[in-house]
Amino acid sequence: MSTLTRRDFVRVTALAGGGLLLGVYGCDGMGGGEALPVGTLEPNAFLRLDPDGTITVISKHLEMGQGTYTGLATLVAEEMDADWNRVRVVAAPADVERYANLLFGIQGTGGSSAIANSFEQYRRAGATARHMLVSAAQSRWGVRGGGLVTEASEVVEPTRGRRLGYGELAGLAATMPVPEEVPLKEPSAFRLIGRESVAPRVDARDKAMGRATFTQDVKRPGMLTALVAHPPRFGASVAGFDDTAARAVPGVVDVVQIPTGVAVVAEHFWAAKTGRDALAVRWDESQAVNRSSADISQELRRLAGHQGREVRRDGDAEAALAGAARTVELTFEVPYLAHACMEPMNCVVEVNGNGAVVTSGAQIQTLDQAAVAAVLDLEPAQVRIETLYAGGSFGRRAAKTSDYMVEAAHIARALEGRAPVKLVWTREDDTRSGFFRPAFVHRVRGGLDGDGRLVAWWHRAVGSSSAAGSALAAPEGDPSGVEGIEDMSYAVPNVYVDQHSPEPGVPVQWWRSVGHSHTAFAVEVFVDEMARAAGRDPVDFRRELLADDPRRLAVLELAAERAGWGSPLPAGRARGVAVHRSFGTYVAQVAEVSEEGGEPRVHRVVCAVDCGIPVNPDIIRMQMESGIVYGLSAALFGRITVDRGRVVEDNLNRYRIVRMSEAPEVEVHIVPSAEAPTGVGEPGTPPIAPAVANALAVLRGRPVTTLPLV
Repeated sequence: MSTLTRRDFVRVTALAGGGLLLGVYGCDGMGGGEALPVGTLEPNAFLRLDPDGTITVISKHLEMGQGTYTGLATLVAEEMDADWNRVRVVAAPADVERYANLLFGIQGTGGSSAIANSFEQYRRAGATARHMLVSAAQSRWGVRGGGLVTEASEVVEPTRGRRLGYGELAGLAATMPVPEEVPLKEPSAFRLIGRESVAPRVDARDKAMGRATFTQDVKRPGMLTALVAHPPRFGASVAGFDDTAARAVPGVVDVVQIPTGVAVVAEHFWAAKTGRDALAVRWDESQAVNRSSADISQELRRLAGHQGREVRRDGDAEAALAGAARTVELTFEVPYLAHACMEPMNCVVEVNGNGAVVTSGAQIQTLDQAAVAAVLDLEPAQVRIETLYAGGSFGRRAAKTSDYMVEAAHIARALEGRAPVKLVWTREDDTRSGFFRPAFVHRVRGGLDGDGRLVAWWHRAVGSSSAAGSALAAPEGDPSGVEGIEDMSYAVPNVYVDQHSPEPGVPVQWWRSVGHSHTAFAVEVFVDEMARAAGRDPVDFRRELLADDPRRLAVLELAAERAGWGSPLPAGRARGVAVHRSFGTYVAQVAEVSEEGGEPRVHRVVCAVDCGIPVNPDIIRMQMESGIVYGLSAALFGRITVDRGRVVEDNLNRYRIVRMSEAPEVEVHIVPSAEAPTGVGEPGTPPIAPAVANALAVLRGRPVTTLPLV
């Protein structure tokens, strides 16, 4: 999901004030009204302390590999002065009143917002628990006033050397008044936040040992597995089918038609897969998409020559271009991209007398809950979502139509709830029948004055709206299509930006870093070309343009310094630079590149990041590395090809990603900051494509304007 432009679709409720939702909540810290075990403290919706001293943090955000569980636990444990080894994390239920994302107003994870919207909220949760534990110790010891301290899950009276463990105090603390206000630590007192290697990932051991539970691991008594035959062309529908051969496959239980295709339901995956392969489906293609990638590209380029919806106007760019001493014009093009999650889409739906239970790596629980409820004729509150780990998402699980969950609900309904249903999408299903990052064309014009200063920037962006067809769609256009351009902070006196949002019929959706994934490419490659036209070094040229943006300038300077910008390189290698701000986070990258056998080879990437207060430095580095490799895969190889409404690629043998042997050495340097924390899940992705392209331009002597590079 994207930045504030899409967060406005639901206004933040009273929760936006950072409300803590105080009170006692039973049922494993997740509501339901059941009585808590004796001796348990649950002062708010975000944590529970058991008598054995275990602290359970309740995460309102999905853990999909980005480190959210560890980050939220760090915030609670910091203010509680908790023993990190006693902390565990569980997923919150679908409950928008208690677990809304304070930036969206609904419960969901996206836009690199997990830590940003939870920073104060989860710290206050921990501070509240600590206050109540100290009050309990004062009561137990009969002391008043200050003098007690906390450390490693104990309350300590230093003058007498007395100690009480948090677990020992939990029951008594539960009887203490819940404070309305609690002081938070000053950053100088942090023991976990910002510290290196003191808060190891809470999910690492279980994942490494194979103990972590993903949806594919779920088993229920009597559970059936379903696969759906989807139309081979976008926009087609079922005209009829012969399921004789499918039903003859041992293990196949039923074949049912649903709005998006035909589902084969079986006792296990292989029977469902074999049965689906045996289906004979007739498709109604009267409304199907009949265009190919070349047709779509031609249409995007045609629109790039016509006036679009104006989104920014500073000064008079046309007049400045007309009067410029030198002008440059480039057209950039990027293709459709798949999300290529490690774990393809899957979901378990179980209908019972009280409603339904959905088990999945749910990313936008509020929308998923409502969508499933609508299929099953239930109220949203009757749909309970059990959120598990997700094996990646990159925007895919934030499905604007809750597509795969809705399919599972339709199948469960067709079976009249007689068995739990696990819907499984294969890699081929998700590559051909899922949602894609939109293809885009950018037409950019720039002008230099006689002194080589950039005085005009004219930019037109053409591509489908990621949010079209959803509740997140903006009536005035697609803000995500121009993010990174509309808010570009380069000091150019005359800027004009407009856009077109055509809908060629290919289903699109937000992809890791959303619009920034292509706008950074166009902007940063164009800046390099303007520097070349001015006869300037690309870093020096940016320094001048960023004089009024100190945080962006700081990451640029740090990355250039650590990369040895300007120092000699081995023959056949070149460096390229890019700097970009997305989701409130500033990232600069320098890529060291050569060409081998006609293909680019990226040897080294130096990354500098300013994400405000660095809550978990280790995870920040992980996410920068992850974003770089993910973005590099797209830059080098990523392409979804449409042939008359059909996707050509199917599995990873045809949708190539960077292999370990192709991955560069990556260095990540974190800028110290006292600013509020911002996200790191997505901002590492946008700069890598332009940094590599700019290095290739040095080697080739011409700008690189089309992706993928191979």
